[in-house]
Amino acid sequence: MTRNTVAYLCSEYPAISHTFIYREIESLRKAGMTVYTASIHKPEKLDLMTTAEQEEAANTLMVLSQPATAIIAAHLHCLARNPGGYLKMAADAFRLLFKGPKNFVKAAAYFAEAGILLRWAHRHGITHIHEHFGNPTAIVAMLMKRYGGITFSISVHGPDIFYTVDSAMLPEKVREASFVRCISHYCRSQIMRISDVERWDRFHIVRCGIDPELYTPRPEPANAVPELLCVGRLTPAKGQHILIEACAMLDKANVPFHLTFVGDGPDRESLQNYTRTIGLDRKVTFTGALGQDKVRGHYDRADIFVLASFAEGVPVVLMEAMAKEIPVISTRITGIPELIEHGEDGLLAVPGDPEDLARQIRILLENGELRARYGQAGRRKVSAMYNQHQNNNLLVEHFKNELNDV
Repeated sequence: MTRNTVAYLCSEYPAISHTFIYREIESLRKAGMTVYTASIHKPEKLDLMTTAEQEEAANTLMVLSQPATAIIAAHLHCLARNPGGYLKMAADAFRLLFKGPKNFVKAAAYFAEAGILLRWAHRHGITHIHEHFGNPTAIVAMLMKRYGGITFSISVHGPDIFYTVDSAMLPEKVREASFVRCISHYCRSQIMRISDVERWDRFHIVRCGIDPELYTPRPEPANAVPELLCVGRLTPAKGQHILIEACAMLDKANVPFHLTFVGDGPDRESLQNYTRTIGLDRKVTFTGALGQDKVRGHYDRADIFVLASFAEGVPVVLMEAMAKEIPVISTRITGIPELIEHGEDGLLAVPGDPEDLARQIRILLENGELRARYGQAGRRKVSAMYNQHQNNNLLVEHFKNELNDV
């Protein structure tokens, strides 16, 4: 094993809604890290992803796709290699019946997954696992650490996991992790809230980011009707019903626009029904899920990017839009004000308030000079603070410090 080898563990990788993780891993590799990847679930909608992402999937361990014989062989390997560690891992898995998931099936699944991942790690000389989101896969990483010979770290985004601190076992994950990568000051503050002061120096802000050379400024659109764009999963947290309601107010005021939703999710049928109910079906388009190459085409045609979220970390789609000099509008929640300074490089609306959102959209629709100024300022902000290569260099240093301590 070299001192620059780590593994990334995700619930689903690569994922069409989390392409920033793929780009993060590619950036780490360019910086000289050897990064192996493992995914608990087989990716959905792989056919919509780029050729490079499909190749990445082919080289990723799909944990739940392993046959029963492989699971048994992996656990026999772990038992033979370290009997004491195996029993400790089994004991910790048993405790999950009384804390965290409190579910026999989930506890057994995490134990089985840990065995598969341990054998894989031993084969490749992996001693450190990095997990994104602090979700249940971090429990698997904790079990691996209990076995021995493995350390782990986590990237925490929030805010969903901050609503289920106890059932998600977030304090335990944070306590057991070698370090916690926080994507924003808001995120770090929430981790600090549930942790002992003595551990705060393990919580490092490493922002997510984009490649400014990939997301270059788009030409000024020449749309006959102004194009509003919203990219993201169609879920309650994204506040897309509020965006449609705000657009209905614009329509009532005879303000011209067209709105495109790029993405898919459980709210799609509800959103489409709502659009028809209020008579906007000719002014709103739903594309469904698209690969990154096609998403960039929609960015190029957008006059304004709008994200009316109720709950977010710091959305990468906002960074992408800003890098392309598209003026952005979002909401005053969680880490978003760290990315967008209202009146300087974008506009922020009151969350859940369609009237205020409509007001902010109209301000930009009626002022081309302001759109251009916010677009240019947005790219400057992203280039300075959300450049993935610069930010990932910080992550490389944290990994190397951890590997040097092993």
